Amino acid sequence: MAFDPYSSASPPAAPTTGTVFFDRKELSAILSVYGRMVAGGHWKDYGIDASREAASFCVFRRASEAPLYRIEKRPALARKQGAWAVIAHGGLVLKRGHELAQVLKVFDRARFEVVK
Repeated sequence: MAFDPYSSASPPAAPTTGTVFFDRKELSAILSVYGRMVAGGHWKDYGIDASREAASFCVFRRASEAPLYRIEKRPALARKQGAWAVIAHGGLVLKRGHELAQVLKVFDRARFEVVK
């Protein structure tokens, strides 16, 4: 039976799939870094992915290429290595930690330079 948006009945509850995603504060911090890098001409596009195990924010130089970096949230690793990671194009983990702000500092370094 389909839900009728014009009826007075409440909509069906969303299924609880346990999907990992970013909350508003986390997404705001990530988009702040993304905006700074776009303004600098380093990044051009992004994509967001959510699954049962992880949420990923991927940044691209061009939309037709593989992602330059992935910012991942993996709650299963929160007590071990930290839930947050910045992963480079080849799978190299640049930074891993328990706090998003500390992990995102990898993009603030003076030595950080995007290879063109």
